[in-house]
Amino acid sequence: MESLCALYKSIFPPAAKWGFSDMPDLTGKVVIVTGGNAGIAKVMCRELLKHNAQLYLFCRSLPKAHEAIADLVKETGKSSVHAIECDLADLASVKRAAQAFQGQERALHILFNSAGVMNAPLPMLTQQGYDLQFGTNVLGHHYLTVLLLPTLLATAQQCAQVRVITTSSSANQGAPRGGIDYALLTDGPERSKRARSEGEYYMSKWANAVWAKELARRYGPRGIFSAALDPGWLKTALWQYQGSLGALMTGWMLSPPEMGALTPLYAGTSTEAGQCPGGQFFVPWARAGRARSDTEDAAAGKRLWEWCEDQLRSQNL
Repeated sequence: MESLCALYKSIFPPAAKWGFSDMPDLTGKVVIVTGGNAGIAKVMCRELLKHNAQLYLFCRSLPKAHEAIADLVKETGKSSVHAIECDLADLASVKRAAQAFQGQERALHILFNSAGVMNAPLPMLTQQGYDLQFGTNVLGHHYLTVLLLPTLLATAQQCAQVRVITTSSSANQGAPRGGIDYALLTDGPERSKRARSEGEYYMSKWANAVWAKELARRYGPRGIFSAALDPGWLKTALWQYQGSLGALMTGWMLSPPEMGALTPLYAGTSTEAGQCPGGQFFVPWARAGRARSDTEDAAAGKRLWEWCEDQLRSQNL
């Protein structure tokens, strides 16, 4: 019942009571958006620029990032936007991206962990051999955030609060019992028994919610507000691996990217959202809500964080 109710509210949310015009002025704020060249993240970038943010797009493809920047500058008339190459499916690329950013900026006020992969074919793995969805959506963003923690914490000392906003999904409701089957996250005997990818995306979105709460437990007292969110069911390239039947079944349910940008921007910029408890989960459109109840389990958060750290150590990172 919990899952069905959450799914219905994600597909058919109540009317928004908060809009782009309610965003505060972001002059002097440095913001990173992963995957900012497309989908809802590009809409987010447009609105962040309109509200005077110093903006960085972390994107896998620099040419696509530069194309997006040209569009954004033309549309907003603002030029305080930059691109940094960052392939979240390659931990070495993530490290280079963080170093490139820290070579240019000493402050970071908002980090939007927005990029994602959904329903990728089973054989698709990250550069280091992890399931492409979990490796990108969870491990890549974990590593990026950890690398940027010194900058985030230094910024938090100078202002009341910095924010890390992680995109989850209503798909967190579909994760298996316990949330994550860790044996399926790397190429191996358990994974090879399966004909296709099924639950990895659900596990990654459950993990996003769990991870955001764990980040809040660890760094909330030091000025980092961490939150996760469900952006809604949206017409974006995220459906590229869904297939024609899936597209036919879901296409009529999908909302435009404009709507999907509301909830992350609310979580990342509004005064009201920043007063919520650390680890808050936001739902469409721009409202505080809840992920699946077991995402709030502190033991699950500790295990996921330690798994991510173990993977980084195993890669000598």
